[in-house]
Amino acid sequence: MQLVAVDYQAENAQELFVESLRETGFGVLKNHPIQQSMVSDIYVAWQKFFDSEEKHQYLYNKGTQDGFFPQSVSEVAKGFTKKDIKEYYHFYPWGQCPTELRPQLEAYYNQATDLAKTLLGWIEAHSPDEVSKHYREPLSNMIKDSDQTLLRVLHYPPLSGDEEPDAIRAAAHEDINLITILPAANEPGLQVKAKDGSWLDVPCDFGNLIVNIGDMLQEASGHYFPSTTHRVMNPENADMTKSRISLPLFLHPRPDVQLSDRHTAGSYLQERLKELGVI
Repeated sequence: MQLVAVDYQAENAQELFVESLRETGFGVLKNHPIQQSMVSDIYVAWQKFFDSEEKHQYLYNKGTQDGFFPQSVSEVAKGFTKKDIKEYYHFYPWGQCPTELRPQLEAYYNQATDLAKTLLGWIEAHSPDEVSKHYREPLSNMIKDSDQTLLRVLHYPPLSGDEEPDAIRAAAHEDINLITILPAANEPGLQVKAKDGSWLDVPCDFGNLIVNIGDMLQEASGHYFPSTTHRVMNPENADMTKSRISLPLFLHPRPDVQLSDRHTAGSYLQERLKELGVI
């Protein structure tokens, strides 16, 4: 079993993409609308930001969660005790951001959100009737006018070799949101857990776009689409002195969106954040 990149321009792209999401919780796209040059420029600009002391001027706001999160407050995945080896920046269009970096991030945020609406349309169009009847409103409409959608600029610093035992760049976890869109990073390491418990490498060819199902879409689809466990491993046989930049966009519905009989998007998020000890 392996994940194969689907050509976004192909006649059967929708079917192949949704089938991959159904089977693995992940879909990989090539020849998609997001320009590789735009992603590359963001990687370069934000590498400079993370290498600078300026980042500490943008320390995150506890209430709104926008801004820079240093490694000292990095996440601990559910069921794990070691912090992930990473630092990151939370960008929302309404949140804080260095002035010179904002236009680039806003342009990417808007383009990727537009593409997400298209992909949610594909998912809905190729959901069986018994699944789509669970959707309380069109999937693409759930993210319309949402101020919760989060662009995270992740920096996995070079590894020195004296990291804590068992600490990895991102421990095994699932995403909370509807879907996540991620341009293939500049280094390998992303893996997804298969149904048999083995780990599959996600194709990291630069220019691919990786999409995965989050818990909220799993909830809204009555568990038809699986929110699959994934992780970012420390590189083996790769240059550990290189940083890794990653740019996931977490598509969140408006808090009032009804996901299921038992949950709105807002109540689901609160429950998960309490589990993770964030609130």
